[in-house]
Amino acid sequence: MGIPSSFHTVLITGCSSGIGAATAHLLREAGWRVFPTARKPEDLDSLRADGFDPIALDLADPASVAQAARAALERSDGQLGALVNNAGFCQAGALEDIPRDALRAQFEANVFGLHDLTRALLPAFRRQGHGRIVNVSSVFGRIAVPMVGSYCASKYALEALSDALRIELWGTGIWVALIEPGAILSRFRHNAAEQLAQAVDSKQSGFGSAYEHEIERRRRQIKRADFFTRPPEEVARKIRHALESAHPRRRYPVTPAAHLVEFLVRFVPAAWTDRLLAKRVPLRTPSAPESPL
Repeated sequence: MGIPSSFHTVLITGCSSGIGAATAHLLREAGWRVFPTARKPEDLDSLRADGFDPIALDLADPASVAQAARAALERSDGQLGALVNNAGFCQAGALEDIPRDALRAQFEANVFGLHDLTRALLPAFRRQGHGRIVNVSSVFGRIAVPMVGSYCASKYALEALSDALRIELWGTGIWVALIEPGAILSRFRHNAAEQLAQAVDSKQSGFGSAYEHEIERRRRQIKRADFFTRPPEEVARKIRHALESAHPRRRYPVTPAAHLVEFLVRFVPAAWTDRLLAKRVPLRTPSAPESPL
């Protein structure tokens, strides 16, 4: 059975834009009481201007995670019905160029902080005997592709954590679902380019010229919805189904690319996909400096 209507209260992370913002608006229109989160003060102010009661959350800060969980439970009088783990970012770059701190930051936001927040709310879900946890993964949680390997690794980890947690909670009335979007119309690619510029030293990489070209291209790009790139509302509708359905699915692929990847993973030999994906690797400059390590 689904969540009782009296518990249609949800905490959604990463609501400054994109999927999180679209989900917050869709669920509020559907009668849910929504507590959206954001990290930056200006994004929190924007959510307040839209009529929400937002909660500050920085997933890389354990104290912020604990405070956000307490705030959600206090504001809902302990009747929080669901958690949507949407916040995260993409650390782009070839794995040989990703320093330890950048990889750690990727996992702090996409895995460790999400895990902490989920653990903080699980006792309340257990006490009330029901709850929904919806984790927004990615098509890159099903297939690893070059130049975003750290992001893929974090989403693979999220997929495993979600599957294990769902089985551990079997029979408790708590369900864990995964949303697996492909390309979505949002600031995701732009933000990934900015993250690449901050975390990777392009001058020390054989891929440096490719990085610089990609960063500038993403900064100038004005993306529009098309057959492959879908608006965030499509993901929001899948999240709503995962929250409200009496028979929620384990996984919700979103966009044609996500369905294509599901087919590739199931039926196409890895040797073929390796060859196909290798074509995405940019040319490396032969005279690149040696690693300082």
